[in-house]
Amino acid sequence: MTPHTASPPELLPTTHPDREHWFGLPSLRTSVRTARDTVRRHLHTWRLPGDVCTDAVLLVSELATNAVIHSEGTRMLCGLSLTSRERLRLEVHDDGHPMARPSGARPGSEDESGRGLLIVEQLADSWGAAPSLHMRGNAVWAVLRIGP
Repeated sequence: MTPHTASPPELLPTTHPDREHWFGLPSLRTSVRTARDTVRRHLHTWRLPGDVCTDAVLLVSELATNAVIHSEGTRMLCGLSLTSRERLRLEVHDDGHPMARPSGARPGSEDESGRGLLIVEQLADSWGAAPSLHMRGNAVWAVLRIGP
């Protein structure tokens, strides 16, 4: 499992600065729910289609869960932005070990976890991981197409 694109987060500029939201959270399992709720609230305020909101909430849940479980950091920074009228970008940055990239290992049929990035791969139009520009760890991002 590899990212759909190797483009680092800084290559997709935000063209609607009023449609960008960043929030920090402690790197705790309970923060994943806060991340989902925050994203859901902002996307509804932005009046994005329901299917985009549903997919975005699931994506941020998976990205935040990975940051909590695998980064060994204490904080994470979540961001969402409209990069154009047809793209929504979600990012989760961690302050854990730099360059600890997502694993390409696939879970076995009996494994109870390990499917998060498979979900990201299926839902996102593109996704990737790169060293964070905002924290000392990594950034994992996903992009969803909003329009047809």
